[in-house]
Amino acid sequence: MPSLTTPASIALANLSWSTPEGRPVLSGLDLAFPLERTGIVGRNGCGKTTLLRLIAGDLASTGGAVVRHATIATLRQIVARTPGETLAQALDLAEPLDRLARAEAGSATAEDLAEADWTLPSRLEAALAAAGLDADAQTQVERLSGGQQTRAGLAAAILADPDFLLLDEPTNNLDAQGRSALAAFLRGWRKGALVVSHDRALLEEMDAIVELTSLGATRYGGPYSAYRQQKALELAAAQAQRDHAEQALRTVRQDVQTVRERQDRRDSAGVRKARKGDSPKILLGARKQRAEATSGLNARKAERLEGEAQARLSEARGKLEVIEPLIVDVAPTGLAPSRRVLEIAGVVAGYGTNPAVLDDFNLMITGPERVAITGPNGAGKSTALALIRGLLAPRAGSVRVHVPFATLDQHASLLDPAQSIVANLRRLKPDLDDNAARAALARFRFRGAAADAAVGTLSGGQAVRAALACVLAGTPPPLLLLDEPTNHLDLETIAALETGLAAYDGALVVVSHDETFLEALGITRRMALEKAS
Repeated sequence: MPSLTTPASIALANLSWSTPEGRPVLSGLDLAFPLERTGIVGRNGCGKTTLLRLIAGDLASTGGAVVRHATIATLRQIVARTPGETLAQALDLAEPLDRLARAEAGSATAEDLAEADWTLPSRLEAALAAAGLDADAQTQVERLSGGQQTRAGLAAAILADPDFLLLDEPTNNLDAQGRSALAAFLRGWRKGALVVSHDRALLEEMDAIVELTSLGATRYGGPYSAYRQQKALELAAAQAQRDHAEQALRTVRQDVQTVRERQDRRDSAGVRKARKGDSPKILLGARKQRAEATSGLNARKAERLEGEAQARLSEARGKLEVIEPLIVDVAPTGLAPSRRVLEIAGVVAGYGTNPAVLDDFNLMITGPERVAITGPNGAGKSTALALIRGLLAPRAGSVRVHVPFATLDQHASLLDPAQSIVANLRRLKPDLDDNAARAALARFRFRGAAADAAVGTLSGGQAVRAALACVLAGTPPPLLLLDEPTNHLDLETIAALETGLAAYDGALVVVSHDETFLEALGITRRMALEKAS
């Protein structure tokens, strides 16, 4: 617990962490987190989740330290450990609540009365409300959707009443309503929060942004938009400094070359004059000594000037993170505007003997339409995609897909985790030879040995990026099904994906709760599903 004289805070002191294989992930971080809402951003693999785990104490650093003058609670997914488990049991509150029930029934022991927390029911109710979860202590966890389980985890963190909340991609499983509830909660949170997220709307609720790069960690005051503006100014200034230093180095080298050529001409003239025999030998010797001294002096001066220019250039380049750009080039599919792409007519669908999730579902797509299927968690969005993919047979009605298609989802499910990235691509696109496959992967930053990595060893964001490469390499199919594709992707990859898909001339069926992403895609039609009552 923080003392009365020490403000709650978290500090990183020369913090480093490397993988068991010795690959450095975080190096020499010095940073302080006061009681404010801080968004943590950076490219996939830069160590954002690792940093949260180090701060939480779930990982031991390989160098430096985390200094905590604060209590901490981490958002965790609440899942049922046993059939029929209630929220009270999942949150380890069953016994404290049973103790209160015994007290109210008059059967409590002296020990019960001594340990009773009479504020617990009201605090639990307030935490569930703050997390936007319409449930109570007796709600069965297995009846909650993935998004509702995330909200239950947030309620548990709120109930702990910590100085700092640690949230790692908290909106990934949340629908629009859940995202709005989380944003509203953080807007009113007056303690500390460290939020790893790619959700641009959520990052706008932050008091500060910390960016992790290969150069270290940098704090920017204000929300995401302020960070982007300041980052752009810094990048432009650093690029201008680098360009100026490169020009200065070229100028020094040109000046050195000019001086060297002049000296060479003077030396040559002296040699020619010596050959004529017009001057005494003593004078020729003196001239030779002067020429040699001048040549040595010029060489040392040239070496010093070039060294200074090189140092200035190295300093300027050191302020820029050298990252190969991510290029999402999409070849044309040739889909005609009049081509019938998809027909779903009068479909009733569900799982097992459970009630139908979709009833009288209809969808027709012609040509390069861009259709977003929206709705709350449990409304049937993923069920609709399963029907199109042929993974679920309808109980009634028909589903006809008239063109080839591919699916890009947050789990990169089209990839075989046991195979390498390049092997997956060649399996999915057999018309590409090894060189063409590797060239396609290089544009997605899987160059050389990186393309030979097994998919199962990749982070979530890297796996989705690999799947994206496999879907868009060569000639893409005329229909793409996107199921929450931005989950796990870093902000730069999302921007590249938006740019690439904006140029895609095929049809899109998109399930996403990321409104910024949907707007960037230029959705032409929305199908809003409602959750069955």
